[in-house]
Amino acid sequence: LVMIFYGSNGKSDLVSMGNKVEHQAKNQVAYDIHLPTDLGMLYKVRLGLQHLENSMSQLSFHHFKMQNTSTLDTFSLTINKTLPLSLNGDRWIEFPVEWPLKAALSVATYHITVFSRNILAKRNVVHMTACVYGAHGDTGDRSLLCSLENVHQEEDSESFVVVMDAVELGELDKVILLISSKADCKLHVKKLHLKEALKDDPIYVFEVNETFSVDANNPEIQKEIPVSFVIKGDKRKNGSDNNSHTEGSQPGNLTDYTIKVYTGDKRGAGTDANVHIILFGNEDKSEIFQLSQPLEHQDPFERGRVDTFKIMTKKLGSLHSIEIGHDGKGF
Repeated sequence: LVMIFYGSNGKSDLVSMGNKVEHQAKNQVAYDIHLPTDLGMLYKVRLGLQHLENSMSQLSFHHFKMQNTSTLDTFSLTINKTLPLSLNGDRWIEFPVEWPLKAALSVATYHITVFSRNILAKRNVVHMTACVYGAHGDTGDRSLLCSLENVHQEEDSESFVVVMDAVELGELDKVILLISSKADCKLHVKKLHLKEALKDDPIYVFEVNETFSVDANNPEIQKEIPVSFVIKGDKRKNGSDNNSHTEGSQPGNLTDYTIKVYTGDKRGAGTDANVHIILFGNEDKSEIFQLSQPLEHQDPFERGRVDTFKIMTKKLGSLHSIEIGHDGKGF
């Protein structure tokens, strides 16, 4: 059993309960916790399980009580939940802390829609989590490949919805993806949509457009993705500029670009690395696009070839420059 405490001055590190039992009675365990820093007024607690020996291990929570030994302020809550919440499901429970004369946040159900190309076929060997950050803290690492809903698969695209309960995050800021695999593979993530389940908007859009080369023998890949734009009703607000104007989210306000890359016809001119491009205009710049799926070939950037890519992005105005580069992987 582990806990994380969130306060007005920040959050605690992971607090393990493994060696902190001070008192244990039937169906009741008490702990004394000494936090290394003053977190201020606590507003959220996350309970979780780590290092389960098998997927059938479960722990049922009935009641939670917490007291500040200095002020004697006491908080108690009836929980009545079992972790994991489902087989191979979420191993975390979050709840707001409500102190006397202090308003508490509420628990919200979030829907994360993942748009990808080939993740579902590899979900038995791939481990992928997302940590969502907002004005009121973060969700911690939550699995994206368990308890899926609204699964749609086509030849070259797929999408699925992940349901997550968390104390309301407020305005969202970024998502950190963590990806690992038991086998070498390439995973293409297009974008993430995130919204509260009971609301139609706002929808926070996190553009990824990247192919991840996952090595079974290497540590997990970490990718930080800032919010790209926010859809509110029929309006879209650019996430890269808080002062930017809102514009319609219809396709008419997006621009298609055709990119042709001519690889030289000399020995060693091609590359197996992951190539990216950013477009710069007099009104804005595009997100990062990974040039991984050309229209003509399966394997791009071979010696003497021309590869054509289609991308869609927000209106940039007149283009004046590009950034193109690669990550140095492969030959």
